[in-house]
Amino acid sequence: MRISVIVKILGLLLLIFGALANFPPLIVSWIYEDGMASEFITSFIYVSGAGFFMWLSSFRTTKELGTKEGFLIVTLFWVVLGTAGSLPFLLSPAVELSLTDAVFESLSGLTTTGATVISGLDDLPKSLLFYRQQLQWLGGMGIIVLAMALLPMLGIGGMQLYRAESPGPVKDNKLVPRLAETAKALWYIYLTLTIVCALAYWIVGMNLFDAISHSFTTVAIGGFSTHDQSMGYFDNSAVEIVAIIFMFIAGINFALHFTAWQKRNISHYVKDPEFKFYALILTTVSVVTVVVLYFSEIYTSASDALIKGVFQVVSFATTTGFATADFNSWPLFLPYMLLYAAIIGACAGSTGGGMKVIRILLIFKQGFREVQRLIHPKAVIPIKLGKNPVSDRIIESVWGFFAVYVMAYMAMLLALLATGLDIITAFSAVGACINNLGPGLANVAATYEHLPATAKWILCFAMLLGRLEVFTLLVLFTPMFWRR
Repeated sequence: MRISVIVKILGLLLLIFGALANFPPLIVSWIYEDGMASEFITSFIYVSGAGFFMWLSSFRTTKELGTKEGFLIVTLFWVVLGTAGSLPFLLSPAVELSLTDAVFESLSGLTTTGATVISGLDDLPKSLLFYRQQLQWLGGMGIIVLAMALLPMLGIGGMQLYRAESPGPVKDNKLVPRLAETAKALWYIYLTLTIVCALAYWIVGMNLFDAISHSFTTVAIGGFSTHDQSMGYFDNSAVEIVAIIFMFIAGINFALHFTAWQKRNISHYVKDPEFKFYALILTTVSVVTVVVLYFSEIYTSASDALIKGVFQVVSFATTTGFATADFNSWPLFLPYMLLYAAIIGACAGSTGGGMKVIRILLIFKQGFREVQRLIHPKAVIPIKLGKNPVSDRIIESVWGFFAVYVMAYMAMLLALLATGLDIITAFSAVGACINNLGPGLANVAATYEHLPATAKWILCFAMLLGRLEVFTLLVLFTPMFWRR
């Protein structure tokens, strides 16, 4: 294990994070004169100072990253930056948060989970609200992707970071030959989507502050809002439609966006098996939700049932977590169907969470193949995505992921029940955090502030598991990982 390489990269990440996370809110604080400037300056000094000394102690290191270092750095990235990101919450007199709550809020932001322990958002300083939104934007694509673009200049290869960070069952494909160029391309697309989303929100009626803030958490599929009522605060159908469009776009594999940008053509979207399955899931769940809402007379207007229903489905299925209605009280099975949609999640290579659509598609195909084998035991039946056969090694990894995911879910569910939570709250809280969704059911539909401290730490672990696709984190707990 090359400790000096790990220290150097973590120092670099803290330097980047200290500047990116604290300077924009500092400017917002000066504009609105909300009295938070000193807190962000202090946070910047502590975080960037620690990062500088870590980098300085190992800046001569030029060794290549190994697989083990890649996994460890990615995990430490979220843990260290999640802890560092809690400083403004701890320093701010506007919110009285314990260390547990501050870390929970910060980690929820960076992992784009969107679970919050803060209420009374409408009365908080603008700069602190902006900071929460920005945390999700920075975490959406992963600051680590930005750092990868800088690593070659420091003499440190970043491919192992790319493989450890990238979501989905296939992680070896680069969009362009050089890793740094891949990182830049993804960030250009991400930034462009954010700007267009902010302009769209502003045009349909949001003020400039809310438009920028919500564009951060829409494109990042985060779900934090500047208001306690979330998107319901605006009571504007046009705002909801804009959110639906950009949540849907952000839930698509960014490799498809890159290809569309590079070739100036969108025909490849409809040819992609994962995209078609993603659209099918959203359409099917939306139709069921709208029909139930309308005929249950939750909404007397068909247009209201359509917009509210589709909005909540897309918000949950992409694991964004915005809300425009009290979905927790919707009739019949709807709240649980929304949670199951979040478990499926968005596409691999997107900013969304969940198990990822591609894995669910492969599980269905494998299940159907096993049924066919009962009829034709000796038949050779390949699994294909489009016209391309999928290797059995990938199918095995998908089933392995599913098994470990279920076992981790059950273990954390039992742990939450042991803290005294009821079954619905515990089940939905684990589901909301491990899938980086945010809002759950029952006592965690709006906020997590009333949960015991032990439960919050368990859910912090669940957020990390979800963001790191389970294996990247759990591999650190195996004896083999630490052997030379």
